[in-house]
Amino acid sequence: MGVLLGLLTALTWGGADFVARFSTHRIGTLRTMLYMQSIGFLLLTISMHWLGGWGHLADGSGWRPWAWGFLAGCLNACSTLSLYRSFEIGKMAVVAPLSASYPALTLLFSWLGGDRISPARVAGIILALSGVVLVAGGEHAPGENTGQPPKTNTRGIVWAFAASLGFGVLFWLLGIRIVPRVGAVQAVWMIRLTSTVLTAAVILFAGQPMHLPRGGVRWMALSMGAFDTLAFVLSNRAMLMEQVAVISVLGSLYGAVTVGLATIFLREHISRWQWAGIWIIFAGIFLISR
Repeated sequence: MGVLLGLLTALTWGGADFVARFSTHRIGTLRTMLYMQSIGFLLLTISMHWLGGWGHLADGSGWRPWAWGFLAGCLNACSTLSLYRSFEIGKMAVVAPLSASYPALTLLFSWLGGDRISPARVAGIILALSGVVLVAGGEHAPGENTGQPPKTNTRGIVWAFAASLGFGVLFWLLGIRIVPRVGAVQAVWMIRLTSTVLTAAVILFAGQPMHLPRGGVRWMALSMGAFDTLAFVLSNRAMLMEQVAVISVLGSLYGAVTVGLATIFLREHISRWQWAGIWIIFAGIFLISR
């Protein structure tokens, strides 16, 4: 059952992130993040009664569950902002696999924490990180003047790598500390609450507008909030049934879903070296799951 939930996580995250690409192009990264998080927060608040209640957040456990939830929300806010920024300025088929390489970091953190890692998983980490290097090389595009040497296009790659690092830490903490102390659904609620407040504060500090989007962007925000929140709930539930590393890997397959959608609908051009790096990343993810 946990494996099935992990696969459903990948499908819902992949769909949400693909929609996020269009929203960030229309209203920017910060507003997309705000509407996605706030809608997810509202939907989850309404549904908490049917999803197990408030758990350790309201059972007299004190401030610690709230502190862990706040930490998860801060990590998620920074990681998601980096991810959406990479969608806004980069190529979906390039930045999605980079951000999806976070299981290698999650497993590495687990090893540093004392967990034993099999040789197959060590090989998977090496492959995933090698694929990141290949993709990060970017594609060579000619300069504005034909006499200039080619230049490397790395738009969005740094942001995608930052997202991968943040998600690697987040899912490691979710599996070993946050979900057991806060609860699977309750941790997502705290993530949505914290991310909404932090994003709203950044928008106010930057002096950007916060008014609701019009037309199709509203439906984009609604679908992103619903699918992204559902994916987090499914992932956290799955972590209670299977090993954290396995669920982390299965959830990271959202990168493959996003690449497929970008290739079909956006027809993005990807260099041969970048395609090689993408496949190496997914090969590494597969080995990590062994």
